[in-house]
Amino acid sequence: MKIAFSPCPNDTFVFHAWVHGLIPGAPKLNVTYADIDITNSLAASGSGLDLLKISYAALPWVLSDYTLLPCGGALGRGCGPLVLTLNKASRNLSPAVLAGRRIAVPSERSTAYLLFRLWAAAQVPGGVGEIVILPFHEIMPAVRDGLVDAGLVIHEARFTYPAYGLMQVVDLGSWWEDQTNLPLPLGAIIARRSLDLPAIVNWIRASVKYAWAHPKASQDYVLSHAQELSPEVVKAHIDLYVNEYTENLGEIGYQAVTTLLSRAAQAGLVPEVDWRTMTVIL
Repeated sequence: MKIAFSPCPNDTFVFHAWVHGLIPGAPKLNVTYADIDITNSLAASGSGLDLLKISYAALPWVLSDYTLLPCGGALGRGCGPLVLTLNKASRNLSPAVLAGRRIAVPSERSTAYLLFRLWAAAQVPGGVGEIVILPFHEIMPAVRDGLVDAGLVIHEARFTYPAYGLMQVVDLGSWWEDQTNLPLPLGAIIARRSLDLPAIVNWIRASVKYAWAHPKASQDYVLSHAQELSPEVVKAHIDLYVNEYTENLGEIGYQAVTTLLSRAAQAGLVPEVDWRTMTVIL
C-alpha cells in the first residue's frame, strides 16, 4: 500500500508501528516522505497513492477520488500556525504591520495559509503584499535574513522561532479558537474511496495506540527524520500534535472541519463541498 506523509515527528510517530510491520494483518507500506506542499500536489495530481497526509485546506480538491479518514491527522487546540516577523523593539506588532508586505507561506493550499487569508481579510488594512511559497523549514531563515518581511510557520516552529530572532504577530490557532470555540483542523489523512476504509482506519488507530503504549520504540525512527531537531523539541511536537483527535476526529472534529471549509467556501477561497458525499467513519 502506497502512502505519503511528512517527515515531521507527529507523522512518523503515528505511523511508526505500521511502517515497521508491527500491526497484525496490516499490509506493508511503501512510504514517500514529503513536505505538505508536495503531498497536497500529489493528492490532486492522480499520483496513484493510496493514503496521504494533506492539508485540510486541500481536501475540497481531492474528494472525487479520496475521502477523509477520522484518524491519524493533526487537529487540536493551542497548535495553530504563527505569523512571525523580526524581533525589533520599536516594531508595531499590530496586524497593520503586514499591509503590503512580502509574506512567506508553506503551501498555497495549506490550512495555515487558508487560515491566514481568512484572518488577513478582516485584520490587515489594504491586504498583504506578495506571497512567497517556501518549504516550511526555510521560512524562518528567510524572515531572519530579510528575504521576506514575515513568515507563516507551522509544526515545531512554534517552539524554535525565538532562536531565529523572530517574534509573533498573531497566533492564528488562538484566533480560530476565539472565533469558533472549536479545535483547529490542520492535517488530514485521506484514502482512496475504492479501498477497505474500515480496515485502514483500524490499522491507523492500532498504530496510534502502539505509539502511545511504546513511545520509546519509535524514537530512533522519528529522530532520523526530524531535521536535526532536539529530542526535547521532538517530544513537545508530538505531545502537541498527537492527541485525542488523532485517534478519533469524533463529532467535534468533523464539526471543526466543516466549519473551516464552509467559511472558506463562503469567502471564495476553496470549492464548496457537498458534505453528503463525505464518507464519515467514526
